Amino acid sequence: MAAKSERRLYTYSGKNRQGQTVSGEVHADNLAHAKIQLHKQGIIATSLKKHVVPLFDHISRGKKVVPADIAVFTRQLATMIKAGIPLVQSFTIIADGSHKSMLKTLIYKIRDDVAAGDSFANALSNNPAHFDDLFCSLIKAGETAGALETMLDRVASYREKTEQLKAKIKKALTYPVAVILVALVVTATLLIKVVPVFADTFASFNAELPAFTLLVLDLSRTLQSSWWYLLLAIGIGLVAFHQARLKSRRFLYLTDSYQLKLPIVGIIIGNAVIARFARTLASTFSAGTPLIDSLHCVAGAAGNRLYHDAIIEICDDVRNGLQLHQAIRIRKIFPTLLHQMTAIGEESGTLDDMLEKVALHYEEAVNNAVDNLTNLLEPLVMSLLGIVIGGLLIAMYLPIFQLGNML
Repeated sequence: MAAKSERRLYTYSGKNRQGQTVSGEVHADNLAHAKIQLHKQGIIATSLKKHVVPLFDHISRGKKVVPADIAVFTRQLATMIKAGIPLVQSFTIIADGSHKSMLKTLIYKIRDDVAAGDSFANALSNNPAHFDDLFCSLIKAGETAGALETMLDRVASYREKTEQLKAKIKKALTYPVAVILVALVVTATLLIKVVPVFADTFASFNAELPAFTLLVLDLSRTLQSSWWYLLLAIGIGLVAFHQARLKSRRFLYLTDSYQLKLPIVGIIIGNAVIARFARTLASTFSAGTPLIDSLHCVAGAAGNRLYHDAIIEICDDVRNGLQLHQAIRIRKIFPTLLHQMTAIGEESGTLDDMLEKVALHYEEAVNNAVDNLTNLLEPLVMSLLGIVIGGLLIAMYLPIFQLGNML
């Protein structure tokens, strides 16, 4: 395993078994190993050298591989396999068409592993940063059953639904976050640059200033002298928060629990987890994965510590002989609809279909909630921005109005 992680990328040109000129890239431990890899693919290399990525390629196209890239890759692969294109050739076509060098490198690595005799699932598992246990388990089930085409299509649909849901939530939060950041920048600029100008003017009045104006002036002086302390404190706080979530299971549990209690947002997060739970369990169960193994995969994909622990407890109960719907009903964190539909599915032998219906229901609920949240946040954020900026302006002009009344 260690050797695989250290392999280099080589570019080649040569001729295949049909005498055609071919070129491409191959992963190998060294130059000799690269030649062996090509020989196994029936390619006689006339040129073979270590691939050097230009600096500007790192900057412009060397962006890291994100989950959305994996979703697109899976859909493209499913389409090509359905069209009858061999697996290894499909990898080459997809990689050659990619504009992201890191994604291209990842696909070539998987292709080389498969071409060298590794199974597709094992080749994926060599890249755990991009393909989790759930993904690898589903592909392995498809390979074992001789239904890779069907499984790839199912996995592609699953990943697309997951990414669409994430994109929907991110889109809803982007606007208010952007407006809040702009408001903070504008407020800080007014307090640091504009308010001091008014302060010099007020000093010449030799008059008592309103309490609101004095408060703003004090805030301005504090910010001017300690703004970098504030930025440092915010930076340290964010890093400490992130590290605490990574290293403290209790802190992670508390923060995930708090997320679920937030107004509106908590409901969206809870419904999104239920949708992910139902869709993941439906995908793994319909692939023929044993229920216990399916639940372990689902727990890893939960995305929330409370639900993760609850799913592990459900898994233990099922292992001890309890039916799935009974184990779900005991955990009050799960909605009534889920255990009712699960019970119907277990009794009728259509568990995957019932879970699919649950997933669709909660995905629709998330979409509607996100739309409502967007409609609610836009006026609230704009009102907040108006109050902050307007309040600062009033504080600055209030002494001038007061002086005018005195005259």
